[in-house]
Amino acid sequence: MSATRPAPVAIDDLAAPRFPDDACAIRDAMADMGAAVALEPDALMAAAVDQAGVDDFGDQAFHERLDVVCTALRNDVVLSPAGRAAAFVQLTELLRNRLLVQDLLRRHPEIDELDVRAPIVICGLPRTGTTHLHNLISADPAIRSLPYWESVQPVVREGAPDNRIADTAAALYVVNTALPYFKRMHEMTADEKHEEINLLAMDFSSMYFETMAPMPTWQDYYRATDQTPAYEYLERVLKVLQFLRGGERWVLKSPQHLEQFGPLSRVFPDATFVVTHRDPVSVTASLVTMMTYLARLNLDTVDPHVVGGYWAERLETMLGACVRDRDLLPADRSIDVRFTEFMADDVATVERIYALAGQPFTADVEAAMDAFMASHPRGRHGGVVYDLSQFGINAGERRRALQFYVDRFAIAAES
Repeated sequence: MSATRPAPVAIDDLAAPRFPDDACAIRDAMADMGAAVALEPDALMAAAVDQAGVDDFGDQAFHERLDVVCTALRNDVVLSPAGRAAAFVQLTELLRNRLLVQDLLRRHPEIDELDVRAPIVICGLPRTGTTHLHNLISADPAIRSLPYWESVQPVVREGAPDNRIADTAAALYVVNTALPYFKRMHEMTADEKHEEINLLAMDFSSMYFETMAPMPTWQDYYRATDQTPAYEYLERVLKVLQFLRGGERWVLKSPQHLEQFGPLSRVFPDATFVVTHRDPVSVTASLVTMMTYLARLNLDTVDPHVVGGYWAERLETMLGACVRDRDLLPADRSIDVRFTEFMADDVATVERIYALAGQPFTADVEAAMDAFMASHPRGRHGGVVYDLSQFGINAGERRRALQFYVDRFAIAAES
């Protein structure tokens, strides 16, 4: 199997992106749109109302947060015309989803009586095995997970056809056309299991917005704000999804959970928490590469030192929060999973998590996980060569700066 996998690639156009011909036509069309839109709360909300056909956004506190996001997009970064269009579409989509969720709650107040019972919450940085772990647990038919199409469009407008899977596939076609190497770092399909960061973003209080572009203004605001209300909103949306498509026990996952142990444990007091760990220098190398590669979708000019430096620093603050707050998680319902141990025996790791969570691990569950791995072999799209020097980052300096985390969780260094 390994002999058929594509060879690793070194991405050599991070600072001067080259787009495939097919992507250029798409970007030209988006640029025309970008020249005509305004990244202002009133314009975004009006567009969302037009799409949703309803005008009740629910709790109005999100207005302030939306304004901070728009201010950061205008002042912290220089978006390309295509990037402006993409930002307008993304923000409008979040507002439209909020409207549709609020409308469904109005029509079905019994939704609030549902319980989000004892979720399994994966907390870890990208590149630490969270996606593989999430996919394995999601393969269990007894566990409720979130497909990407549902995270992008949780609710359909009343009376409208349900085209969510096709719409999501079309949007991913645009991304994969513009970013042919992205699937080597993080494969996404319409029905692939996804994290709930899109749902948190509907309350406009999430790390989601930092993935659009490095935005210090938003980061400072977000980190200074108690995220408990945002997680309460997430719980409410999960109830909506249970009402629409069933499910009794969720598996949740998002990198931002790593610095939100307090809000998480308050809103989901019966949850089981899985904290994943990996050599932070290896994680830094892959994360800054992925985020700099993604930046070409939105930024007029991509400076790998700026984008890479932003995410290297962001990773450090998140690990600092993890070390600071790890003991806020209940000792009898939390587990630390190290990447090397997980990769050595992934199914056995899931079995340990299930034992802690009181979730049955049967022969059928193990067979479902084996079937998933057989159909999704790791590295099937090939790998990427990571080189921190492209970002002006010194590996030795990073290792010294992050030693506090390595020592706290006894993390093995990788070559």
